[in-house]
Amino acid sequence: MKVLVVGSGAREHAIAWKVSKSPKVSKIYCIPGNGGISDIAECVKIRAEDIELLLGFALKENVDLTIVGPEAPLVDGIVDKFKEKGLKIIGPDKKGAMLEGSKIFAKKFMEKYNIPTAKYKTFKNSKNAIKALDSFESPLVIKADGLAGGKGVAICETRQEAEKAIIDMMEEKKFGLSGENIIIEEYLEGIEASLLCIIDGKKIIPLESAKDYKKIFEGDKGPNTGGMGCFSPHPLFTQALKNTIREEILDRIMYGLNMEKIIYRGILFIGLMLTKNGPKVLEFNVRMGDPETEVILPRLKSDIIDIFEKTLSGKLTEDDLKWDDRHCVCVVAASEGYPVSYEKGKLITGLDKVDKEVVVFHGGTKKVDGKIYTNGGRVLTIVALGDSLEEVREVVYNNIEKINFENIYYRKDIAKLGQ
Repeated sequence: MKVLVVGSGAREHAIAWKVSKSPKVSKIYCIPGNGGISDIAECVKIRAEDIELLLGFALKENVDLTIVGPEAPLVDGIVDKFKEKGLKIIGPDKKGAMLEGSKIFAKKFMEKYNIPTAKYKTFKNSKNAIKALDSFESPLVIKADGLAGGKGVAICETRQEAEKAIIDMMEEKKFGLSGENIIIEEYLEGIEASLLCIIDGKKIIPLESAKDYKKIFEGDKGPNTGGMGCFSPHPLFTQALKNTIREEILDRIMYGLNMEKIIYRGILFIGLMLTKNGPKVLEFNVRMGDPETEVILPRLKSDIIDIFEKTLSGKLTEDDLKWDDRHCVCVVAASEGYPVSYEKGKLITGLDKVDKEVVVFHGGTKKVDGKIYTNGGRVLTIVALGDSLEEVREVVYNNIEKINFENIYYRKDIAKLGQ
């Protein structure tokens, strides 16, 4: 069968890599792809957001299954368009994608169906928002309502920081139309966790847990990024916690989707805060997380195509998901200056020196005359599996030292015990 993967990051490279291991697959396309993906798929120069061109390509090439990596095409209704033409595609319809497309929609959904989350208020006017700061304790969290490339969240320690975040979003239009409406919510104390789930239209099945690192600097300092590293499984995911998440979050999500008549056949990413009062939902993403995908898929023993086919037919069961018990760690090698400003076009060397058991997923790269160059902020994601977290962490860091490009930057504390 022919499979199309939409997107250009390390997440899409991981998806394409996993798809390539299925004996059912004869051809993989990736739109637009990157320098590393081009080794296992035919990359086509179409923007991931150009749904009409994507649809035309899928029809012309008789694509059997499309897997969408980034959120923007899902929020713009790519699933609805593909289904209208009889094409199989993994993801929620446009209404379901609003769980990520609008943080206000997501918060109201959680409130309506009693899904534990932080207390919040919504605002359409910056003056009202600033005035309302008096009713919140510091620190607090300010979120742009719409998509902001994973950067539309500000954790504010002081009132001054909060006022600046509000003005940046609502008056300075830092995130364009996405910041026209905002949320102010309480800051939740606890330990973050990521849980990817797969929904087949009838039931919600959790994948393996993970912990990612969003801040750019070690010790979780500095601005948020798309993610600087990750490991799986999360050490706090006991059976008791899984049961609580099932009863208080997953079952209520599925009930809410059914009540709202939302057609959802795809991945739902749940960002969690494990607080002293139990797990609470920080956010929803309607697609695979990045870098969570890079540590979840290497642990998945099952054929991903089988899983997606059963997802679309509504016949997926937990027994269909077989997992490797080993630990998986990934570390992101970024361009210095990310997530603010950085240079592109730097030659990447040392990829041929990486150990055979280590996988390198490309993010912001491009291939020119057989050589790989940087082409983004998060450039490479280095991944390994091992029997212990300490062992696999050492393997990843030993191998990332073999790779080089001008102004390479990566955190040194990913998967460090106690952090």
